[in-house]
Amino acid sequence: MAADMVYEGMRATAGPFLGTLGASAFTVGLVTGAGEAVALMLRLATGAWADHSGRHWRLTVIGYGMTAVCVPLLAVTPFIGGIGLAAASALILLERTGKAVRSPSKSALLARMATATGRGKGFAVHKAMDQVGAFGGPLLLAGSAALTGVLWPGYALLAIPGAAAMLLLAQLRRRVPSVAEPDPEDGPEPARGATGGLRASLGVDLPGTFHLFSLSAALTTAGLMTFGVISYRFVDIGLISLAAVPLVYALAMAVEAVAALATGGLFDRWGGRVLLGVPFLVAAVPLCVFADQLWLVLVGVVVWGVAYGIQDSTVKAYVADLVPARRRATAYGVFAAVQGVGALVGGGVAGALVTHHVGLLAVLVGVVQALAIILLAVTVVRQPGARPPAPAAAGPSPTSPR
Repeated sequence: MAADMVYEGMRATAGPFLGTLGASAFTVGLVTGAGEAVALMLRLATGAWADHSGRHWRLTVIGYGMTAVCVPLLAVTPFIGGIGLAAASALILLERTGKAVRSPSKSALLARMATATGRGKGFAVHKAMDQVGAFGGPLLLAGSAALTGVLWPGYALLAIPGAAAMLLLAQLRRRVPSVAEPDPEDGPEPARGATGGLRASLGVDLPGTFHLFSLSAALTTAGLMTFGVISYRFVDIGLISLAAVPLVYALAMAVEAVAALATGGLFDRWGGRVLLGVPFLVAAVPLCVFADQLWLVLVGVVVWGVAYGIQDSTVKAYVADLVPARRRATAYGVFAAVQGVGALVGGGVAGALVTHHVGLLAVLVGVVQALAIILLAVTVVRQPGARPPAPAAAGPSPTSPR
């Protein structure tokens, strides 16, 4: 929750902040899209590494540490002259690298701990708690920007929740020491050796339904453009002030939390069918957020928040149902890498078209989502998901929080 204050505060304002440093709409789209791509694609390596080494907690701590350091350093970039834009872009990419380092391990830890309650509910509650921080971070930035007229003091203040996050993580690490989970459906160990190890790292041996779902999710990710691109246009056309942008993002985060909780509980009962609405939501976003009427833009932000909430929580619960337990970190890494390709392409296209060709952008998003819904429907028919919660073991588990 504290860490979410840090990086969601940054993500809420990254587009306008880069704009104040001289970035164009295309540059904002490229940097924010590349940031999401890095956060996703690098998980291909970090997920396999986590499963191979068993160092899930170490990678989680390192990843959160990168976020706690990089975001406050953005406060320095307006004061270093011509290299400010390049430095800010590099820090954003490094922060997203930290996300890639920690996410597969964190998701594997969470999937293990949520077994008894239902993974849909577990991921949803986790997402809702994150969104408390995701709501608070943008509010902090909004207050700072309203008082000072600039964004950098707010980034400096985010060092406080960053330090708090690291202290809380250290305490949690002592309470939950392991990610090990026996699973009778694990099947045989993946092949070892150079070729076998590479195939295992790339997830070649993972089920076909997993790969179909990954491709579908990549298409929805490509269409669900970053808030950096959306907020850049808000400010560029004068529809929303710089100080109000974090408030709009906070609205999206509140909606995201509710969507995650609602669909997480439904997933435990209905499985992957609850995800079939995501492509329709994604297709509706550009039709609303790029309008000239404020009320319609805010409707679009709400729709964006719902889609993002499902994409970032319930989708992960479905991944856990598609793969063996001991391969989950690898699967999350592969899944995120495929999503990253979609994020990079989608961010670049959105940045290139958002200024003068919004209509074409909306059409492209709609076509891509039509393909996504077909792939998702095939996946759900083949494997509905939502396995029932595992029965509690007799006696305390050595891997459960105490």
